[in-house]
Amino acid sequence: MKAARLHAAGDLRVEDVPSPGEPAPGWVRLKVTAAGICGSDLHNFRTGQWISRAPSVVGHEFAGEVTAVGAGVSQVALGDRVVADSRFWCGECPACRAGLHNVCATLGFVGEVCDGGFAEETQLPARLLLRHDPALDPAIAAMAEPLAVALHAVRRLSAPAGAPVLIAGCGPIGGLAALLLSRRSERPVLVADRNAARADLVAEVSGATVVDLDALPCDPNLRHAIDATGSVAVMARLLDVLAGGGTLALVGISHGRLDLDPNLLVEREIALVGCHAFADELAPAVSMLGDLAPALSRFVSDEIAIGEIPAAYQRLIAGASGGLKTIVRMESGR
Repeated sequence: MKAARLHAAGDLRVEDVPSPGEPAPGWVRLKVTAAGICGSDLHNFRTGQWISRAPSVVGHEFAGEVTAVGAGVSQVALGDRVVADSRFWCGECPACRAGLHNVCATLGFVGEVCDGGFAEETQLPARLLLRHDPALDPAIAAMAEPLAVALHAVRRLSAPAGAPVLIAGCGPIGGLAALLLSRRSERPVLVADRNAARADLVAEVSGATVVDLDALPCDPNLRHAIDATGSVAVMARLLDVLAGGGTLALVGISHGRLDLDPNLLVEREIALVGCHAFADELAPAVSMLGDLAPALSRFVSDEIAIGEIPAAYQRLIAGASGGLKTIVRMESGR
């Protein structure tokens, strides 16, 4: 079968590899139907920061069909259409026992600590699979994972109903957060991105208003913001424009360090909130897919085959896409 495997930083290859065999107890074999390219995939490709085994089949945002189950599996059955939980958690550490799987002491991610979804077939523990409506387009089902990440950020931000929210970054997570916030209550949602095409698309789909972050004045009513860029310069700017008593939720993957005077947080009572992956938001995200499908489909900029993944990485890293999500659609899922 064909698979895209990361061998080292900057070394992604589409190769012919053996298909998975019979799944071990507790594991499930899947025929992958669709998978999404994530910003963290690009980050790992560029930096190698999370390479823990090599080569590894990349991809943690994907949907598939169950083709075999190992001994003891009762959560799913042959033919079930499922989405993957991207978090590979231990289930035994204090965080896991508290239900905080996204901060597991030994947390890894599918596509890094085990093979992921950029392949025609893959295997995962049954505990990492959730059923979805079989009538759902696989490309939409593959967006369950980033939707869960956005939902987690929105919940962590905890903006009161009606309170305006500013989102910096109109990539997949920022765009999905804008969509969720605009649907949760009547509120002003502001979005900013240096890629005007993406900002306009998010605004059109979600009903948000595009703003120029550099020119945005301090608004005494603006107390809630999400950074989905990972840019320390953008984070600093968001802290400048937030009113006292505000909250900044950080969900972007950063490439630098924030030079911060903590007195700024103390004197203006600003809360910085980290948002890592998701906690219990995957099941709610899956339940939303049907209603959100028309909007989610507009966020899909490209549908490609496995062999096109390396070129898509380069295009996305160069910022040469006006859309939000590139989907790898498998031939078997067409």
